[in-house]
Amino acid sequence: MAKIEKKTKRYPSDLTDEEWSAVEPFLPKAGSTGSPRRTDLREVLNAIRYLVRSGCEWRMLPIHFPPWQTVYWWFRRLARRLMFRTIHEIALMIDRARSGRTVEPSAAVLDSQSVKAPAAQGTRGYDGAKKIVGRKRHIAVDTDGRLLMVNLTTADIADSAGAQIVLDALVKRWPRIKHLFADSAYDRRQLPPVIGLTSA
Repeated sequence: MAKIEKKTKRYPSDLTDEEWSAVEPFLPKAGSTGSPRRTDLREVLNAIRYLVRSGCEWRMLPIHFPPWQTVYWWFRRLARRLMFRTIHEIALMIDRARSGRTVEPSAAVLDSQSVKAPAAQGTRGYDGAKKIVGRKRHIAVDTDGRLLMVNLTTADIADSAGAQIVLDALVKRWPRIKHLFADSAYDRRQLPPVIGLTSA
């Protein structure tokens, strides 16, 4: 990334050529009729990645990117197509291959975290164990920490119950996963039978 940043004088969040070549085939093609597309979709994705990494507002995107209204329009269109999930999974598999691992994980680590959410009226609960009023993130990562799946619930949902949605989706999307690492808060009896649980 340092070489790319020096060469292009841009941002560390920009797509590499390898990432772009993997993602480009999945993006919407320009129409054969009408006016030609003037927006560079690679720059749109670079802008969205910059926004996510930096935490800036839409209106504060640097001038090197397309106008924020254009980026936002494409963001909404790509989100409706579930394109960001596809891009994330492609990037994950590329990164696993770079690390010398198989592109699809065979093991996952499951955990949850309760966080305060004072403004989330009607969508928060009380976690008695952590003494937190808010929401709970149920997250599955591979053994190197790459995000595989996430589910958001109210904080009063038990770990095992909240994790069930994550596990159902995990088995469908990553069918090679046969081992799951989790702490004792997760009930082995509620896990899909194809997955073996190891207590962390």
